[in-house]
Amino acid sequence: MTNTLLIFVKNPVLGKVKTRIAATAGNKRALAIYQLLVQHTRQITLPLPCNKWVFYDSFIPIQDAWPYPRYQKHLQNGVNLGQRMHNAFANAFAHHCSKVVIIGSDCLQLHTQHLLTAFEQLADADVVIGPATDGGYYLLGMKQLYAPLFENKPWSNSNLLAETLQNIQQLGLSYFLLPTLSDIDTWGDWLRCGGTEL
Repeated sequence: MTNTLLIFVKNPVLGKVKTRIAATAGNKRALAIYQLLVQHTRQITLPLPCNKWVFYDSFIPIQDAWPYPRYQKHLQNGVNLGQRMHNAFANAFAHHCSKVVIIGSDCLQLHTQHLLTAFEQLADADVVIGPATDGGYYLLGMKQLYAPLFENKPWSNSNLLAETLQNIQQLGLSYFLLPTLSDIDTWGDWLRCGGTEL
């Protein structure tokens, strides 16, 4: 029985990442910002004493920022974000992982302690959530697969967190909320969270 961190990333392809940032700052800046966010995510996850699985959206590169075998590499599987997250959790639980936490690579305010706290709180809570300022969440953790949390959800919508919490309550589950943090979706988000002008 082991703790496992699932990290969802996009392959860093020019014109394919951070498109809302690109609309303001251009594709090259958007790619540079995404690469910095990936670097930040790697730095805060390296110290964690758990399994770390990286899930790519398009293809698994031979060599990149995620050193194997410290990070196991997988491909996201599903037609939408909910299915891809569900399948990643299902994969982890099929491998007898005891506590599973998923994050993206969009949160400059996320730090190692937030992740340690998420795993610690799963000792008592059924679900741990990291609320995002845009009404979504930057982290989700659980000890067993709760499929309804991934079904018929308004992904990339300000109602995502509220509907997820409603599901948790309907299922009679206990939950713990981490501090609210900001994902980096726009150029303004990047600057507000301490990013440089590049």
